[in-house]
Amino acid sequence: MRRPALLTLLAATTALTLAFAVPSRAAEDAVVIPAPAVDAAPASGIQTAVIAGGCFWGVQGVFQHTAGVVNAVSGYAGGTKATADYRSVSSGTTGHAESVEIKYDPKKISYGKILQIYFSVAHDPTQLNRQGPDTGTQYRSAIFTTSDEQKKVAEAYIAQLNGAKVFNKPIVTKVGALEAFYPAEAYHQNYLTLHPSQPYIAYNDIPKVENLKKLFADNYIEKPTLVSASKATN
Repeated sequence: MRRPALLTLLAATTALTLAFAVPSRAAEDAVVIPAPAVDAAPASGIQTAVIAGGCFWGVQGVFQHTAGVVNAVSGYAGGTKATADYRSVSSGTTGHAESVEIKYDPKKISYGKILQIYFSVAHDPTQLNRQGPDTGTQYRSAIFTTSDEQKKVAEAYIAQLNGAKVFNKPIVTKVGALEAFYPAEAYHQNYLTLHPSQPYIAYNDIPKVENLKKLFADNYIEKPTLVSASKATN
């Protein structure tokens, strides 16, 4: 579990010291994938998607640069309210995954497009209970659905991508109903934007935003949609 150690070092040491803790390779390469054959029906009003794909700093950062997203909050899903804090979740024993709650305008971006970005640039869906340098069930790949339609779209898309063999290994992403989402502590919000030179972010997460800009130019926005204090709570 490299990242909790990095947080401790960040508070106590210089960036030079942190540099020695950077993993030996950068974030996984983006994968060009087809759009989902099955997508959610057009809808009115702001919709919610909750996804998990490793460290929530990078996933949040990607969707904060995605057009049509009105809010993207780092947090925890899969466990109880009593253990929805960073120290507990980092133990890997709470059932929580580091997750991002995405509020989006379906007139500007569809649920399927969010999943396409998620599978393509936000994380590697073939890594089981890990993502890059981070290991543990809290870093698992998961989609927490808020409706039967979302479940249908997510499962159909995973089957589509596996059938097309766009990845060199099967997708391990789990799809399950969202029971609750708990926003993470304030210092985790907007982390990529606030700490772009932090070695972990620079090495693992900035490349994801660059891949979003490259592969999804029509969906990319330069200025991130940041979380305010009022938007970080349910």
